[in-house]
Amino acid sequence: MKRFLSVLTLLIFFSLSAEAQFQRSGEVTMGRMGGPPGANMQTGTKVNPESDIKADTTAGFSMKALIRGYIGRDTLKPGYMLLGTAILPGAGQIYNKQWWKVPIIYGGMGAGIYTGISNNIKYRETGDEKYKLYRNLGYIGAGLTYWGSLMDATISYKTDVRVPVAAKSTIYSALLPGLGQAYNGDYWKIPIWWTGFVACGYFYHQNDIQYKRFKYICKMDKDPDSGYIGGITAGQAEWYRDTYRRFRDYSIVAFILVYALNVIDANVFAHMADFDVSDNLATIHFEPVMIEPLNPYYSPIYNPIPSFGLQMTLNF
Repeated sequence: MKRFLSVLTLLIFFSLSAEAQFQRSGEVTMGRMGGPPGANMQTGTKVNPESDIKADTTAGFSMKALIRGYIGRDTLKPGYMLLGTAILPGAGQIYNKQWWKVPIIYGGMGAGIYTGISNNIKYRETGDEKYKLYRNLGYIGAGLTYWGSLMDATISYKTDVRVPVAAKSTIYSALLPGLGQAYNGDYWKIPIWWTGFVACGYFYHQNDIQYKRFKYICKMDKDPDSGYIGGITAGQAEWYRDTYRRFRDYSIVAFILVYALNVIDANVFAHMADFDVSDNLATIHFEPVMIEPLNPYYSPIYNPIPSFGLQMTLNF
């Protein structure tokens, strides 16, 4: 009888000790369990798995989602909206409920393409340079109208947040370098980026001139009927030609890098627009915890019994 009472007493004690670790009344009680460094630490709050756990409802890109967005049944992200506008000009204006802009876009693009094609036919027939100019202007006008439709769709895209939207900032800088920085309020960066573009364009132009010069010298020196009597041999001209061609290509690579960095800068600083940079970032929090024994074999009854303790949490 005494042995039975002893066993019963131990069972009741163990049940009370572990009570906080098990489900109670439909809630998951998650006591913060201490332990050795690196052990899994849980918050000391009660969580209802049906009400507090939220599923990720963000849908990925699909043509179905794109179509539902354009017919007004779903909300499209700025990037998806721009992609649809790039595929079908005017789609962004339809999404923004600015239908009256669609005929203007197609009218401008159609007029530019028609001008380009008709003047190209006349240029081929007559060889007159003015038709070549009109042809180029027509194609440029069509391209600018298309570019303007993308820009207009992005500008007219409305959001409920007051901080810069990273997607819009990225699109702005992709369509017009520096515009994303202006959208973020970083106006002082615009001259820096455009100085980089101008410098790349300048070096490209100068290296291209020298490349064509030495290419011509190399060609003349190899032609016995050219009458070339310059002081640069064909071998030297080839070396200079290849060198300036390489420098010209480096200028193109530098231009692409400056453009990419301009887009990345706009995206990153738009994300950081609502980042907390105040002085009160670090907090210290004390709370009672249940601490598991480091080694269950040290327990007098060879069963790990949690103990009460105090835990300090530093957030920064």
